[in-house]
Amino acid sequence: MPEIVAHGKKPSVLACGYCHRAEGTGGPENTSLAGLPAVYIVQQMADFKSGARKTSVPQRGPPKAMIELAKAASTQEAEEAAAYFSTLKLKPIIQIVETDTVPKTHVHGWHLADLKTGETEPIGLRIIEVPQDLEQFVSRDSRSHFIAYVPNGSVEKGKALVSTGGQGKTVQCAICHGPELKGLGPIPGIAGRSPSYIVRQLYDFKHGARAGIGSALMKPTVEKLLPQDMIALAAYAASLPP
Repeated sequence: MPEIVAHGKKPSVLACGYCHRAEGTGGPENTSLAGLPAVYIVQQMADFKSGARKTSVPQRGPPKAMIELAKAASTQEAEEAAAYFSTLKLKPIIQIVETDTVPKTHVHGWHLADLKTGETEPIGLRIIEVPQDLEQFVSRDSRSHFIAYVPNGSVEKGKALVSTGGQGKTVQCAICHGPELKGLGPIPGIAGRSPSYIVRQLYDFKHGARAGIGSALMKPTVEKLLPQDMIALAAYAASLPP
């Protein structure tokens, strides 16, 4: 494990493994890095550094931290971290549950957590993604698993959008991300990754917050998508084995 992953660099570069976990499993508040192409990770660091990659919600802590540390990290450090994470295999750690009602939750460290009171509420137009064991997850344990509650019918609707493009609503995802959405060359795999994170990225692409290399390819994919379409796409992708 490279030093930058294990310990970071004071004062501005947090250890990559702190947020993304030592095995690259990540969490709903950021992303999983395991198995992503090294060239893709290096490019995202460069985009954060140049300002080409921002966020539609500037006050969110994780992207603010990424922008700051990308500016402070060297190209060599970014390449070392990218090489490390690209060799790891992403684990199947997300369970997709279709439902009309979800446990009541609270915000805990930029992600949601189950209140464990037994109370429920309508899911509405949301993805509710929570760690199965909150203490395990906040302890930075790479073995943490998650439940992602999605509206009923989301997975099948997402499958239709992915495989057919939804009669012109979007572009077939497999063209770039591969037939099983596990990635193709420098294009990242999206199978088995956090649906919360995927929705945020689709929204950012649509609204221009992500304008780095590759963003032009995503533009026809996202320009006609409604929030419910993004939820469906993310639910289907997350339901697939990584």
